[in-house]
Amino acid sequence: MTVRECYAAIGGNYEEAFNRLRSDDRLIKFLNKLPDDPTFGMLEGALDTGDAELAFRAAHTLKGVGLNLSLTDLYESASALTESLRGKTVIDAAATALFATLKARYDLTIQCIKTL
Repeated sequence: MTVRECYAAIGGNYEEAFNRLRSDDRLIKFLNKLPDDPTFGMLEGALDTGDAELAFRAAHTLKGVGLNLSLTDLYESASALTESLRGKTVIDAAATALFATLKARYDLTIQCIKTL
């Protein structure tokens, strides 16, 4: 699978990412850091324990990663969850549903990155 094909499969914007990093090798370098990044696990753990503040920070971090790497679908899901958690002390059903969408997109993204 090429980097362009990976971006297409995960709902990313390859052209935007390529214009920012200027080579597929650099894109791969940064994409390969995502599976080892602890942020998603922190988000999942925070949601499991009901820690809305930590969940917000982790979702916000994933939002930034998605934006910086032009992983559009991941960014949009993380952004929606971030806004759902903003200022909250309790994790509600809406946030839980948004996390399910984010998890599906994250899992697909990681699966695709591992094929590069």
